[in-house]
Amino acid sequence: MADDHLALANARLVLADDLIEGGWIVAANGIISEFGRGRPPARAEDMAGDLVIPGLVELHTDHIEAHYLPRPKVHWDPLSAVVSYDGQLAVCGITTVLDSLRVWREEGVDDVGGEATLLANAIAAARAADMLRADHFLHLRCEVPMPDVVEEARALIGRDDVRLLSLMDHTPGQRQFRDEAKLRDYYRGKSGGLTDSELDAMFIKRHEHAARHGAENYRALVELARHHGTPLASHDDTTAEHAALSVGDGVSIAEFPTTIEAAHVLHCGGVRVLMGAPNLVRGGSHSGNMATSEAAQAGVLDVLSSDYVPASLLMAALVLPKAAPAIELPAALRTVTKTPAEAVGLTDRGEIAVGKRADLVRIRLTERVPLVRSVWRIGQRVA
Repeated sequence: MADDHLALANARLVLADDLIEGGWIVAANGIISEFGRGRPPARAEDMAGDLVIPGLVELHTDHIEAHYLPRPKVHWDPLSAVVSYDGQLAVCGITTVLDSLRVWREEGVDDVGGEATLLANAIAAARAADMLRADHFLHLRCEVPMPDVVEEARALIGRDDVRLLSLMDHTPGQRQFRDEAKLRDYYRGKSGGLTDSELDAMFIKRHEHAARHGAENYRALVELARHHGTPLASHDDTTAEHAALSVGDGVSIAEFPTTIEAAHVLHCGGVRVLMGAPNLVRGGSHSGNMATSEAAQAGVLDVLSSDYVPASLLMAALVLPKAAPAIELPAALRTVTKTPAEAVGLTDRGEIAVGKRADLVRIRLTERVPLVRSVWRIGQRVA
């Protein structure tokens, strides 16, 4: 239940296209009713000059897996994992999240594949018990060449909380892992040390799956998403041909295009380009692909995602104006608030505006990292 009344004053309010110094904001029953600058309303909480921004909206994070599978072969209680993960998101300023669940299984890689239904049910149980601080929706991450991926996606996509389906293809030698050596390094670290012979066998099987199932599964997943009215995301578009296919299939979001060429085609085709916040904070891609800063400087960056480090979302948005000086603070924060919300049809949030949800974050800027001091979701303090 949202607080009946919320009033904040002496804040630097970041609107969708403006910054109000010495601003104030009032919300009633979880909805923003008014805001302004100058003399604040009575009994407003003093923000001491801190930033107050809309709650962050995260479209792609599989960080829940780190809580459910904290060590190889160790499966934590799924409900406890969801609550722990949710708490971490909240203290990072994330008030709306699409939990990215792997809708496929692959023997010999790790133990979290094929657990999408279990985790989706745990999220739903936590939501029903009012245990969550953030709003949680589902993002179905579909590895296109896997034999059972269409069947597994079909079993989940009818849920009310599904908001996105992404078309992924990690076949060795293309897209994100054009350099197979980097894919080998990735799995050695991720899976507790697969041997070269084990990786050879996995790569052979992946190529076989791609040749046998890739094209048919791709078309089936696109049609499945269209039938349910679920927005589509492409993943790791690398060539102009990849990008043109995404545009032609009505993809809403392009996750992590690997080249500036693909990003230009996507952006010009009306597809929102999503890039990694960790990539921007670290100064480059861990896979050796396009840097987020390059996309920003070229004017083709629309959305940031924390991917595997929840704290990176806010950090990246605040350093974005330094990485791309043409992007001012309100525009930088749109990449983590208004734009991602609109991309998946959540038009009731993502900006400080009358009639929008009072999802708000108070931030104290420090020399090294931003400090999230308070978080409100629909007017209720959750962190």
